[in-house]
Amino acid sequence: MRTISKIIILLIGITVMNTSNINAQEKGKMLRHVVLIKFKDSSSPADVEKIEKAFAGLSKSIPLINSFEWGLNNSPENLNQGLTHCFLASFSSEKDRDAYLIHPKHKDFVALAGPHFDKVTVVDYWVK
Repeated sequence: MRTISKIIILLIGITVMNTSNINAQEKGKMLRHVVLIKFKDSSSPADVEKIEKAFAGLSKSIPLINSFEWGLNNSPENLNQGLTHCFLASFSSEKDRDAYLIHPKHKDFVALAGPHFDKVTVVDYWVK
């Protein structure tokens, strides 16, 4: 019986240590959420501008976003595959990013912008 109790305590300790290590890895780092967009040819410049402003506005209405920036492709390499816009949002944790993805304001943005997207690529990564 004591052996089983010791094993259970050991397993709990290992679990706590692993969780602490994961949190320590994330602490002080930023999770980047990169969205690359190619708009449909049928989207007007006014449509695109409205979407740019709406995406930028998310950082003001969703406090989980630590920072936000965006810009237009400026690479001379011609490897962008038609993707013209890059939006980058930073989060403190995967939990914050996941909450952002289901946030009503984000869902409203997707409903507004989605019909104008010809191609979208999303990459999330931890800053090294």
